[in-house]
Amino acid sequence: MPDKQTGNKRPDGKFAEGNSFGNRFRPGQSGNPAGRPKSITLSEAYRKMLSQADESDPERRTRAEVLAEQIYAKAKTGDVQALREIADRVEGKPRQTLALSVERREQLEQAIAGIMRDAEAAGEPCTREEAIATLAAFVPQASELLM
Repeated sequence: MPDKQTGNKRPDGKFAEGNSFGNRFRPGQSGNPAGRPKSITLSEAYRKMLSQADESDPERRTRAEVLAEQIYAKAKTGDVQALREIADRVEGKPRQTLALSVERREQLEQAIAGIMRDAEAAGEPCTREEAIATLAAFVPQASELLM
C-alpha cells in the first residue's frame, strides 16, 4: 500500500486516498473556468472569407463576386458543371422523385386508417388530410406521397 503522505501512486496508477494530487479541484471548482473556446462552423468561416475584399482584384470586389464571375465565364463557354452550379444556386436543386413501392404505400395507407380509427374512438374524428398531416410528423415524405 502506498504512503498517503508522500503522494505515491498505487499499483493501479491512481493516487492514494487523501493525497492532494488526487483531488486538485474542490467541489464546484472548474479546471477550465473560461470553458471551451468558441469556434465557428466551416460554412461560417467560408462566409466570412468570401465577404472580404479580394486583394488581387483591381476593383476591390469581394471574393464571392470574383468567384461568381469566374463560374459565369466557364458556364458561358459551355462548361456543364458550371452551368449546373449556377442553376442550382439560382433556381434550387431539382426535386428528386421518390419511387413508392406498392408495399410501402399500403403501409402508409394502413397507418392513416389507424390514425383515423383511433381519433374516432377517442371521440375526435379527423379527416384523411389531418391523418396524413399527423403521419407526416413521423414520416416526412407521407404528405408528398399520399396527397
